Amino acid sequence: MHRLHEILTGPPLPTRQIGNEKLDKIRALAAFSPDALSSIAYANQEIYLGLVAAGSAGLLYSWPIALAIASLMIIVALSYIQTIPAYPAGGGSYTVARKNLGKFPGLIAASALLIDYVLTAAVSLTAGVAAIASAFPVFLEYRVPISLLILALVTIANLRGMRETGSLMAIPVYLFIACYVIMIIVGLVRARLDGPGSFTSTPILAQTPLTLFLILHTFASGCTALTGIEVISNGVPSFKPPQVKNARATLVVMALLMGGLFIGSIGLTQYFAITAKPDETILSALTSRIVGRGFLYYLLQTSTLLILAVAANSSFAGFPRLASVLAIDRHLPNQFAHLGDRLVYSNGIIVLSILTGVLIIVFNGDSHLLIPLFAVGVFLAFTLSQAGMVAHWYKLRSHNWVIKALINGAGALVTLLALLIIAISKFLDGAWIVIFLIPCLVLVFQKINAHYDEVSRELSLRGQAQTVKPAVIPRLLMPISSVHRGTIEALRYARTISDDVKAIYIETDPEQTEKVKKAWDIWGQDVPLVVVPSPYRSLIGPFMDYIYQNDQEINDGQLATILLPEFVPVRWWHFLLHNQTATLIRLALLYDRRKFGYSRAIIDIPFHLRK
Repeated sequence: MHRLHEILTGPPLPTRQIGNEKLDKIRALAAFSPDALSSIAYANQEIYLGLVAAGSAGLLYSWPIALAIASLMIIVALSYIQTIPAYPAGGGSYTVARKNLGKFPGLIAASALLIDYVLTAAVSLTAGVAAIASAFPVFLEYRVPISLLILALVTIANLRGMRETGSLMAIPVYLFIACYVIMIIVGLVRARLDGPGSFTSTPILAQTPLTLFLILHTFASGCTALTGIEVISNGVPSFKPPQVKNARATLVVMALLMGGLFIGSIGLTQYFAITAKPDETILSALTSRIVGRGFLYYLLQTSTLLILAVAANSSFAGFPRLASVLAIDRHLPNQFAHLGDRLVYSNGIIVLSILTGVLIIVFNGDSHLLIPLFAVGVFLAFTLSQAGMVAHWYKLRSHNWVIKALINGAGALVTLLALLIIAISKFLDGAWIVIFLIPCLVLVFQKINAHYDEVSRELSLRGQAQTVKPAVIPRLLMPISSVHRGTIEALRYARTISDDVKAIYIETDPEQTEKVKKAWDIWGQDVPLVVVPSPYRSLIGPFMDYIYQNDQEINDGQLATILLPEFVPVRWWHFLLHNQTATLIRLALLYDRRKFGYSRAIIDIPFHLRK
């Protein structure tokens, strides 16, 4: 297993190399931007699907909706550009909200972001498969296994470390950028030569009336184009020095590319009056109209699949880091705060991969079903982050703080407005699930934090007197299942630390009991053997009952020490061939509430098999 682990993820890296795992701007753009750049695939698709229901008249509104979303994109990007220098250690929504608005708003932001990261990964992967299925419809039937396969590859790439991830992601990211920039340029040339298309020339039958609610519903779906814009501000520590300068420059380039690709593709779709077939994405239809169904078309669809596949990498960059911060603040298990062999938060990566896989399976690999859940969390996090930055500038009152506060205030207002539109218009479509999950996660965070606080309180030495108590010779009880070399080795050790030793045998078969007694008479070294009958063939219950009874009868101010002999097989699968009774007894003792006001010691004596 260890060998397989190293083959997949690479050999362990020493902690001193953590500085070498930082990203330059080229790799950082590849690692952090796929989600933001690729969002044109599903954002454009959702705008089209939302408006086409109203027929040709509805599709005329795609351009105004795109302009509104692009304006929102500019405001949010400017707001996060200010967040980077204010929080160079990582200015995610959780950090900003917690430090400026309080613990509770911070936990709300963290819950929203964690949910959004999982949904981002699931939507990106399923949308990528949908893109390639537009070119090769045979893949549509296998979209779930294909999505899971790509998820596994992205997971392994991230487990190998940040530098290898950034290098691996660079190829599909820059291929996607080059392909779509070329397509938009060619589209502009064709627009000049061919002139505009018209939705009225090939009218589409309206299935629903064009209403303000439908437009707002479509705007809410299209707001998924903004997902991923905050990832760079979360990951500032991943950049090479000067970290703030490099992170801001990368965010500016990413925002320009986001806006250019989104406006360019929507504009050309509107200009040429593009419509898509039932099993085709709108980007596929646009590409086919501009470059035909030749090599460039298939290259564009492949690049879309690849960037949507690696778009999940934005989640793999953000989710583990946020989980580690929450773990350090004692709102998530400590395991999330530990760096793995390859200097990445491997536990967070694995958990994200599992949750994403579950979503892909549950929603049958359909990105359109996942979209309604998508934007609530991210816009809630946007709003809390920007409101937190307003409070930050007000408290700091540094140079030009009023202008900075106004920019972040504008970001908070527009993202709050978008959040309300999304929550209301998408509520019945599935947004209610996220709205329900966020307070549930906050409650879990608080419960975990309360547990860690209680552990710290009970383990604290504060106020404890330094008393030296005389050593007490332990009273040993040793459960046995039979008499073998492991049992005798444990017995020898027991007699070196105490003269008060008893072996306990739980009788489930009287014939077997006689064999054990005869063997014990030979090998038991004059240690008493207590036979405890078990009429219902249970092992753990009768043993626990006996030791409680023994403690009460003797009442010597201590609980009996339990010494557990067990043999340890060589191969991992050998464990499946044995009962693991010692493990079950150990768990029963560990998690049994403390009795009689004392703590019980447990000694494990392993006997390692050779073959």
